[in-house]
Amino acid sequence: MNPILPLTHFVPDGEARLMPDGRMYLYGSYDISGETTYCSDVLHVFSTDDLLHWTDHGICLQSSDIPWAKEGSLMYAPDCICKEGKYYLYFCMTNSYEGVAVSDTPCGPFTNPVPIPYADGSGIDPSVFIDDDGSAYYYWGQFQLSGARLNPDMMSLDLSSLNACLIDEKRHGFHEGASMRKRNGLYYLVYTDTARGRATCMSYAVSCSPLGPFQKGGVIIDNIYCDPQTWNNHGCIAEFQGQWYVFYHRSSQNSKFNRRMCIEKIYFDENGRIPEVPMTSQGASNPLKAKGTYPASLACQIRNGPYLCPDGNGSGEILTHICNGSWAAYRYFSFETPHSFTITAAACINGGSVEIWADDELIGSCLVQPTGRWDAWQSFSCNLIPVTGVKTLYLTFRGNDLDRRLMEIKEFAFRA
Repeated sequence: MNPILPLTHFVPDGEARLMPDGRMYLYGSYDISGETTYCSDVLHVFSTDDLLHWTDHGICLQSSDIPWAKEGSLMYAPDCICKEGKYYLYFCMTNSYEGVAVSDTPCGPFTNPVPIPYADGSGIDPSVFIDDDGSAYYYWGQFQLSGARLNPDMMSLDLSSLNACLIDEKRHGFHEGASMRKRNGLYYLVYTDTARGRATCMSYAVSCSPLGPFQKGGVIIDNIYCDPQTWNNHGCIAEFQGQWYVFYHRSSQNSKFNRRMCIEKIYFDENGRIPEVPMTSQGASNPLKAKGTYPASLACQIRNGPYLCPDGNGSGEILTHICNGSWAAYRYFSFETPHSFTITAAACINGGSVEIWADDELIGSCLVQPTGRWDAWQSFSCNLIPVTGVKTLYLTFRGNDLDRRLMEIKEFAFRA
């Protein structure tokens, strides 16, 4: 389910890499809840053998390990690749420092960091790609993307191959966050796109060469409305056990900075194009069954005021600041005629009602009475009109007080 990592981890800017041991490894920045800056001074590595259960391998590199970094430097958007039994972690930091460190394992620790001449100090968000013939390529930049072949040492650039403007903001909407993959002879350059006004889209451009020219394809996913403050998106596409996925991040906790890693299945049409996919709650799993209990934090879209915030216990989140007309989407649920719906809510003064929709069909309405305090959780239930099939679950909130917070939601449950 989304987010894919435990809620104690905030990992944006994800690069997912299938390594020789058969596991998928996830490299990304590391946000700290409550901070008002992007990222932190450490990088973590996570891995999985099924895309559902992830292992945290801990800190693999931190800015204090970088000899040329200034004190207090933050670490941004890493990428990692394996070549001839060595694992190369490419990273960037405050002041556009760019470098690479090496390990004998995909989870590190990565040691002996060195700067990458020419790229160091000239951009952010490194990405690495190894072609079928063994040639390696390096990409970096913001607003204007540079790319060049890596020399055999994997630590320096062949500047004779440099293309200083593979894509740019004016022609392609390129903001930052480039990532390269290859499929059926085509090179897919995935990047953060500002074409819809904010940098919330991940789009792609296609070429017959790793260094272009690239033609813009379209949007893969847009994280708009994952949180009232969402601003950017950054990730990659990757294949695992024959299925392609997009890895991307969502903001949370009414902040640009507390970002979480998510995943969706993607598909290619007969012409190699990638149709846009929506954000879901199910992620890499099958549709969720409309039975049992689910946390409110699984909402994949939230509109008209609410956002997710810590539940006070340090391990979960609640849906808070719900007002009249607010709604939350949970995509997708498989319905097999559940008979009742229970929601666990707190309502200090107002209360209201929760409409339960399956796609565009209203199947129930649950009255939430005032509970006296925002931490006084109570359960409220209603019967449901029978419905079957895979649907988007919408919770729409109604109340008489048009301007004030009505309630908070902790979880909900379907009963047979």
